[in-house]
Amino acid sequence: MRKGIQRMFGRIADTYELVNHIMTLGMDAIWRRRTARIAAGKGRVWLDVCTGTADMAINLRKYAHDNVIIIAIDFCLPMLRKAIRKPAAKGITFILADASALPFHDEVFDVVTISFATRNIYTTHSALLNCLREFQRVLRRGGKFVNLETSQPSSRLVRRLFHFYVQVVVRRLGAAISGDRAAYQYLSRTIV
Repeated sequence: MRKGIQRMFGRIADTYELVNHIMTLGMDAIWRRRTARIAAGKGRVWLDVCTGTADMAINLRKYAHDNVIIIAIDFCLPMLRKAIRKPAAKGITFILADASALPFHDEVFDVVTISFATRNIYTTHSALLNCLREFQRVLRRGGKFVNLETSQPSSRLVRRLFHFYVQVVVRRLGAAISGDRAAYQYLSRTIV
């Protein structure tokens, strides 16, 4: 399953950000900015897991002190290539790695973030737990773990409208922009 998800993200890497911005009506940028502000804190070494095209890592950079090292990992090379080409990504260290087996010693990071990716590592309950254990393993005691993810609206009416939007609008729009219908069928299912 992970290899299939990895290949899917590789296919949509060039249009991923655009589709996210359109799907969320630009709110994803606001959510990342707020999350980065919450995540930013003391310490010198920060990790962004499942960085994709580095939107979160770049936001972290904006709140980082000069001596902070930001490392961004993803298991999808086309996503990382797109991230590395961004001028705003200067100073961020990119590593091709899987969230389920982080290539770091224990208690290295003061901050660990993940945004809009928990749903993709949750292929099984044990896969999710394994990744969360990895995040905990590399996080220093007293460090911050921040997870940005969508959730279900509590209002029944709003939830139904949200599900319609995701299952119909997002799926079709994502497929039309990216040219990859299967990718947005999968992604829309992970949101609801």
